[in-house]
Parts: sequence; C-alpha cells; structure tokens
Amino acid sequence: MKKWLLFIFIIASMMVLASCGSSESDETDSGSEDLNGQDEQGEGEQGEEKYTIGATQIVEHPSLDAAYEGFKAAIADAGLDVEYDFQNAQNDQNNTSIIANNFVADNVDLIFANSTPSALGALQATEDIPIIFTSVTDAVDAGLVEAMDQPGDNITGVLDLHPDAIKNTVEFIDTYFEGANVGLIYNAGEANSVTQIEAVNAAVEGTSLSTVERTVATSAEVQQATTTLVGEADVIYVITDNTVVSALDTVIGVANEQDVPLIVGEPNSVKAGGFATYGIDYNTIGYRSGEMAVEVLTGKKTTADIPVEYPPNMQLFINKEAAKEQGVEWNDEWDEKAQFLETETE
Repeated sequence: MKKWLLFIFIIASMMVLASCGSSESDETDSGSEDLNGQDEQGEGEQGEEKYTIGATQIVEHPSLDAAYEGFKAAIADAGLDVEYDFQNAQNDQNNTSIIANNFVADNVDLIFANSTPSALGALQATEDIPIIFTSVTDAVDAGLVEAMDQPGDNITGVLDLHPDAIKNTVEFIDTYFEGANVGLIYNAGEANSVTQIEAVNAAVEGTSLSTVERTVATSAEVQQATTTLVGEADVIYVITDNTVVSALDTVIGVANEQDVPLIVGEPNSVKAGGFATYGIDYNTIGYRSGEMAVEVLTGKKTTADIPVEYPPNMQLFINKEAAKEQGVEWNDEWDEKAQFLETETE
C-alpha cells in the first residue's frame, strides 16, 4: 500500500512540473510577442525620419528668397519631414562663418548655402556635413569645387548664371544702344561679382560698347555710386551682385529720374523696376537644389555623385513700365523676343 501511495505521489509531482514548464513557456512566448509588438509600434510612431537643414543666406532680397522658397518646395514635394534653421548673414561675410560653425555644432543633417559667401563659409566649417548650394556664379573659380563634373566630397549645387547670359545681355545692349558707355556697379569683395564683371568686359571687346565701373563695399554706398555714373554712363548694367541688388531700389530711383536705361541680372530685378535682362528663374534653381538635397538626405546619392549644374534655361525679360520711366525708345522687335514682366510693389 505504501508503495502504491509513493508511486501516485511521484506521478502527481511530474504532472505539476510539466504544467509549470508549459505555463512558463507560454508566458515567455507571450512576452516575445509583446516585445515584438512594441518594437513594431515604436517604428510606426517614428514614421519617416526627421531631418534638420541649416539654411544660410548672405542677405535677403527677392532673388535669393525665391531660391530658398524653391528649395523648400522640392523638399516638401518629396514628402520629407524637415525642420529648417534659417540664418541671414545680413550681408556680412564674417557672419557666414559664424552661422556655418553653429550649424556644425548643432550637427544638422545638411546645409543649404544660398550664395557664394554662404557656400564658402559652410565649406570652411565642415568636411563631413553635406552642403548643397545655389545662387553661385562660378563654383570652380570661387574654390568650391575642382570642376563642374568633380564636386566635392561634401558639396555640390546649382549655379545662378547661364553660360550665355552675360554674352547675350552685352549683345542686346550693343544692338539696341549702340556706342553706349555701360556703367557697372559691384562689390569687389564678392568673388561672384568679380567673375561677372570680368565676363562683361570680355564680352564688350570687339563691340561698339565701353564700360565704366564703380565699386561699393556696403548697400549704403550704392546710391552714391549710381549718382556718380549720371552723365558718364548711357546705360547702367547691374549684375547679380548681392550688395547692389539688396539696394536696387536706389539704383532704380536714379535711373528713372535721370532717364538712364537699367539692365539687370535676373527677372526679379526686372519685376522690381529694371528695364531688361537675359536671366534665369531663381525659384527653378532653388527647386533643383532641393531635389539634390533629397537624394543626399535619403541616401540615394552622395554629393560626390552629383555634378554641379547650370541653370536649365534663360530668356529675355522686359518691363515695359520701366522702359517708359527710363526714357527707352521702344523697339517692336521686343514684342516677339521678350517675356514681359510688370513692376511689383510691396
């Protein structure tokens, strides 16, 4: 009898142990499911990755602003979740380095450099954070890249000067203002501007035109420089110089008052009151820069994989109202050749 009781006790103990093991196994399996579920839920809550872009711009004026808006539009169209840190250097090149160093300290995911000084400041600040630039006239001459098809390890972008823009503009002046003395106003401290002035003078060679130059260091000097051209220049030509364009209203005022045709470097300056330009759309080059940024941020390409690009197209823009204000004799040929823009007032 005692043997039977002992046998029953052993069998019962084994059944209890088996039951406990099964319960523990179930709990372990249940815990794994919960953990996996939490992981999947966490990924779902994060969604797509969020990026921080530091945007640095030498000064605020319509052309650069349009490029920045185009850049952001391309990012938005791609559906990326981006937080922007926009910094304006207030036309002080020293500020571009401070801004770029702050972006590096904040470890932003990408820097959008809108102008040559801004791009130079960013490149000097980092060799690691990718930089996409625009509103740069000559990236090679400025020292940003070795060649158009050889972008840097962390920098590439879109230029703001079509290869034929200055040549076509000079031909326009030579054709319709034959023998004119062309007044040029620019900041000699901007590499972007020096390159353009050299191109203008080269294009003038062999034409009926001549040039006279005035240099400025700040936007406050622009009006005085323009005034000194009155009586000496038959036409004023303002290239895409950030210092001068930021004070373009003062140049327009002198041109209107003194009946001097004002040729400008891009369409936004025509909308501001310039007479004519062979120019490009800054929103377009900003948008293309944004597309480059998307490729870099999402890991599809590196900056080294993306050659520097010229603006996609260029055409003649004319402001009829400005032509009248500046005493320009209308030529019927322009009705067929030009796209007309109206003066936009704030």
